[in-house]
Amino acid sequence: MSALRTALVGRAVLRFDGPGVDGPAPSLGRVIEHVNRTGRRIQIGWDDGLILHTRLGLAGAWHLYREGEPWRKPFAQVRVAITVRGWVAACFNAPVVETYREFDRHRHPSFGRTAPDLSGRGPDVAGCAQRLGGYHDRDAPVLDVLLDPHVVVGLGNVQRSEVLWRCGLHPFARVGDLTSGECLQLVGTAAALLQRNADYALAADPVDTRDDLVVYGRNGQRCGRCGDTIQVRRIGEHQRVLYWCAGCQTAHDPHQVELDEAPMDPRPAAARYVVDSPWRRSDLAG
Repeated sequence: MSALRTALVGRAVLRFDGPGVDGPAPSLGRVIEHVNRTGRRIQIGWDDGLILHTRLGLAGAWHLYREGEPWRKPFAQVRVAITVRGWVAACFNAPVVETYREFDRHRHPSFGRTAPDLSGRGPDVAGCAQRLGGYHDRDAPVLDVLLDPHVVVGLGNVQRSEVLWRCGLHPFARVGDLTSGECLQLVGTAAALLQRNADYALAADPVDTRDDLVVYGRNGQRCGRCGDTIQVRRIGEHQRVLYWCAGCQTAHDPHQVELDEAPMDPRPAAARYVVDSPWRRSDLAG
């Protein structure tokens, strides 16, 4: 299990074979975010909320092969196979293999039309930036708004951390505090990252996406920009992990308070002490 997690987490999918999968397939270039096990059930989750659930039963098993290594079982017994840079993870003979998406209330049709997909060619960056700047909940943190498909489609949890770091934006910044220029920068950066991931997946010699991550998965390491320590926190209903640097992601920090002068203690005894202080007494003057 640990070997499967080490090989897959943080890497983009280069190929997905699912002859026995009930449900949608992940898009090429999407990054695997977690691999979890509960008994004989193994779940693999992508950064866009897609989950692959496998129940192994008595005959099922996951195998991990290096690229080019011969398989120990025939392909006819494969229920699903996931190819990433350097590895192939294959599940054989599992009785249950299905995919589904985590529930997201923002995906309900009553919220309106979804936004343009930033991962495609010629993304509508300006249109998505306008949706971001005009978001209905002005107090919503930008980290949540970036995963709302009515603002941006195609952005996953891994890229969310990366985009916020590249823009130097505090993840809990109020979306209502962003300027139009910052909205455009945020969406443009997201589109560039998504396009690069798609190019990696289609390249003849794909690049390992984990080597390209500057903040995600680097908890406790030094920030490459300011040298501070990268932090991590689980956020929201699905406990998605968020990575950020408190040292340089300071734009619109909601916790930052500017104090020009310490406030006066309002209690009478304190006021009397100040009046009677030697430097305030008139009888000592001159």
